[in-house]
Amino acid sequence: MEIRGTGALVVGGASGLGEATVRELHRQGAVVTIADVDREKGAALAGELGAPFVGCDVRDEQQVQAAVDRAAQSDGLRICVCCAGTGWAHRLTGGRGPHPLEAFERVIAVNLVGTFNVLRLAATKMLEADALSDGERGVCLNTASIAAFEGQIGQVAYAASKGGVVGLTLPAARELAAAGIRVVTIAPGLFDTPLLAGLPDDARTALAASIPFPKRLGMPAEYARLAAHVIGNRMLNGETIRLDGALRMAPR
Repeated sequence: MEIRGTGALVVGGASGLGEATVRELHRQGAVVTIADVDREKGAALAGELGAPFVGCDVRDEQQVQAAVDRAAQSDGLRICVCCAGTGWAHRLTGGRGPHPLEAFERVIAVNLVGTFNVLRLAATKMLEADALSDGERGVCLNTASIAAFEGQIGQVAYAASKGGVVGLTLPAARELAAAGIRVVTIAPGLFDTPLLAGLPDDARTALAASIPFPKRLGMPAEYARLAAHVIGNRMLNGETIRLDGALRMAPR
């Protein structure tokens, strides 16, 4: 899959890992459409890069379809990266009572159902494109987390949602293989994203120290470079790739 001149959609592309991916794909010459629920940040980034922006809540079928359709206007959609997500920390039960069901449902709805919504609609649009010389039609890249494998205490909702993203990767890749569409997931560790930016400096330092090497938070640009490599490497398919500096999360 050549990136230059290829239609790409980055969902959750207004900040963090998504923004870095937008910038990397744009740098490499892709025709990138930005989709995000944050319309202010999305529009600002789109204006800076001269790229189209579509307001998009991944839980909304019509909004995701509109983003997919917009991305396909430039000679078809062949690259889709989904970075949209949310977090929530709460124990299953304890002094605060049982985990709020509504909060669990929201995390699952955004992180898992939202990812599935983007995947199914993007892949359907890719089926409309002619196969390239090697038979490839497109690649769908999703974002999980190492919490899918080592969820910590208080991460039951988040870990469940990201575990679902990991779980759908292989069956989706197997199904779409006949059409020449690859499905790959990246599972980042601790990255310097807006989610961690609000923590005190001592907390950020402690998190960085827990990573074997390099002893720092991951940079969104490192996620973006891996995403670009996945897009260009046809043998990467049906796999979840950890990007975590050898970190294995402790229970708390």
